[in-house]
Amino acid sequence: MAKLSRPRRGSLQFWPRKRAKKLIPSVNWKIVSSQNYDKLILGFIGYKVGMASAYVKDNTPDSMTKSKRIIIPVTIIECPKLKILSTRFYKNGQVMGEVLNKNLNKELIKKIKMPKTISKKIEDYKDYDDIRIVIYTDLKNFIKKNPDIIEISLGGDLQGKLNFIKEHLDKNISVSEFAQQGSLIDIKAVTKGKGLQGPIKRFGAGLRQHKAEKGVRKIGSIGPWHPARVSFRVPMAGQMGFFNRIQYNNSIIYISNISEKNINVPGGFNHFGNINGDYILVSGSVQGPSKRQLVITQPLRPTRKQSKKSYEFIELR
Repeated sequence: MAKLSRPRRGSLQFWPRKRAKKLIPSVNWKIVSSQNYDKLILGFIGYKVGMASAYVKDNTPDSMTKSKRIIIPVTIIECPKLKILSTRFYKNGQVMGEVLNKNLNKELIKKIKMPKTISKKIEDYKDYDDIRIVIYTDLKNFIKKNPDIIEISLGGDLQGKLNFIKEHLDKNISVSEFAQQGSLIDIKAVTKGKGLQGPIKRFGAGLRQHKAEKGVRKIGSIGPWHPARVSFRVPMAGQMGFFNRIQYNNSIIYISNISEKNINVPGGFNHFGNINGDYILVSGSVQGPSKRQLVITQPLRPTRKQSKKSYEFIELR
């Protein structure tokens, strides 16, 4: 008779399985900047449009389909322009001061609380060891009315960061300045929420025999008499989905603007509508439903297998 094996169900990598506190996840910019010193912009905000099939030419070396046209699944992400809200100066890991941008959008001022007077200037800060910027999305002709605000870090030395901030105080930051076609990115977002679910769906436990006592869709034993308590490792009903998750090393298949290459479908994408600005096509799937905010960062730990993949985009199918 074969050996009976019953390994536990459900990973303990993420615990407890609680709902995310906010829709935009936080990022450890200190680690991201240490791995991407040569890149200037380390973060961006995008919005998931949906998935599609892309018709591409495979240029990956040593690939079985090299120089052939293949179809791969891609996720469409719209990336509206970003604008600088404020500049933060750090000393020993603590915020020592913040300078607001004077040339802010009038619509933004109505939607967020702003101080009446802006007294500080960038030139007033001398002794600091890091500079970060707080950016917001420019939502002209977009599906959302309220902008999303997030702090992002910059790469390079302090003088380079300062020059970039001064140059872009009155300018928009586009996704083409953040990443290029073929580069790798990490995507952090909140997954699709599924509410309260039982242990069968939540942990993948098997159904019990149909004559089992007290239910089929439950765990047979939740623990011994002693110790007289239920361990947290026992699969139980609870929240499923709406968790913070990160996907590493997503490859950018194509990056463009809707005015250069229109990929909108007749009637718009399901649950999203039409794309009106910059967008990127990312290989594979991305967590979250349509319209979900995505925090896109430079790769934390790029792998050789993913980095050597190369595709030439032809069209969406």
